Amino acid sequence: MDLIKIAEEAFATKKELPSFRSGDTITVAYRIKEGNKERTQQYRGVVIRICGHGDKKRFTVRKMSENVGVERIFPIESPFIEGITVNKHGKVRRAKLYYLRALTGKKARIKERRV
Repeated sequence: MDLIKIAEEAFATKKELPSFRSGDTITVAYRIKEGNKERTQQYRGVVIRICGHGDKKRFTVRKMSENVGVERIFPIESPFIEGITVNKHGKVRRAKLYYLRALTGKKARIKERRV
């Protein structure tokens, strides 16, 4: 057990990320590798869930790409995440926003929370 914790601490990235919740619209700057080139891709969408705890925490971001819903799961401690910016704070009453999968257009909007 101690060896596992030591290995997790060795690979942990001590990044300062902003606090965000479900319903927030965020932009994730994610480093992707294509062949021998690397570039940063901006992935902007709504956080529909945050699950896990500690270093194993991960969040799911949903965006609409040409009328097709695309979801992507990001681990918080991923070394490929260069940064996260919170664009909008959403006002929602539940932690998991799976109901957004069935909604399209103006029905899928989330009210903005004052901060």
